[in-house]
Amino acid sequence: MAIIKKYPARVVNILNKIEGVYTLELESLSKPFKYEPGQFLHLAIDEYDPSGQWPESRCFSLQSAPANELIKITYAVKGRFTKRMATELMPGSLVTLKLPYGDLFTQDHCKEDTVFIAGGTGITPFLSLFTDTVFEGYKKPVLFAGFQNKSLNLYHNELVVAKQFNPDFMINCIYQDEKGILDIEKILQKSNRKSSFFISCPPAMIKNFKNYLINQEISENQIKTDDWE
Repeated sequence: MAIIKKYPARVVNILNKIEGVYTLELESLSKPFKYEPGQFLHLAIDEYDPSGQWPESRCFSLQSAPANELIKITYAVKGRFTKRMATELMPGSLVTLKLPYGDLFTQDHCKEDTVFIAGGTGITPFLSLFTDTVFEGYKKPVLFAGFQNKSLNLYHNELVVAKQFNPDFMINCIYQDEKGILDIEKILQKSNRKSSFFISCPPAMIKNFKNYLINQEISENQIKTDDWE
């Protein structure tokens, strides 16, 4: 069981290449961050008083590899809290982080022909694995990543790093305006049925994809989902 720790942190950099989607880089103001690939954190904007309750926060997938000094997260502006983040946070802003949570990749799973299925920003927890040295231990992993269009694929640099760690990594980026949405039937046809399937998408898509795989006699133990939201 991971020990949850609180980290006072500073926003180092904010990238906003497309409207409504932000990538933050954060540095710890105390001890180094400690987490595993595939885990997530709680981020609080309001000042944290150790003598009081934990302030309002939201969960975000850790996008960066654990060896990195800075933590990276990407979020889309969808609700009140993320609107506050978009308007209030700037380089130099102080926040408090609480981590790590989750066990996405520490669960038992097959590391041969492993299938990763991501929709939009759902790719971010996978990137924390793909850019970590542990990814070298996977044999012929495959990614199916769906985006509405090419401009929304902000992850080219991380995927280049992933190929450096694992040259056998097969990357399939599917753009909705060119080839339509992710098709779980086609993905299964191209996959080893004995593989582990990791799915990180909007909740409705996760449910539909998981149900389809189970109906196709894929064991539920082979299906791992990033659906903590």
